[in-house]
Amino acid sequence: MPNINIQGGQDWGAVNVGRASAGRVSVPKSAAGVSRMKAMGMVAAEKKHGAGGNASAHSGAGINARKIEESDELKHNKVDKNLSKAIQQARMAKKMTQKDLATKINEKPQVIGEYENGKAIPNGQIISKMERILGVKLPRPGKKIKTKESAAADATKSGTVRGGPPKRR
Repeated sequence: MPNINIQGGQDWGAVNVGRASAGRVSVPKSAAGVSRMKAMGMVAAEKKHGAGGNASAHSGAGINARKIEESDELKHNKVDKNLSKAIQQARMAKKMTQKDLATKINEKPQVIGEYENGKAIPNGQIISKMERILGVKLPRPGKKIKTKESAAADATKSGTVRGGPPKRR
């Protein structure tokens, strides 16, 4: 039997794929190594603006939040005690639970509870639905009544004084 080399065309040598060892640059591992590479011109340093934190992006937000917390003008209107008592008394007179009233006006039971506890923000549509289902006229939150002094001040701002014609400019 003759001796035939079956693997004649194959090269079994080591091959580097994707990494060439000749063009590889060593990375400095210490500060002294970095400064040496900078001196030789092999490393270029770039300044990153705003690096190291996100405080610069939100620095103004803290001031605005503080101003909002300090002002007392941002309070919501709450349901009046006499309205909440009237809702509760009318509901009890009809022998309904909060859940029953809520399902009849297509609201959640929590909404009825908030109205009866005085924690809800008054909504005219919900109040009118309750009036219709309960069959009573509920006290509505009134508008602020203007005094004579404030009405006179508003009139002088708009240019009319005591019903006269507007000022000419």
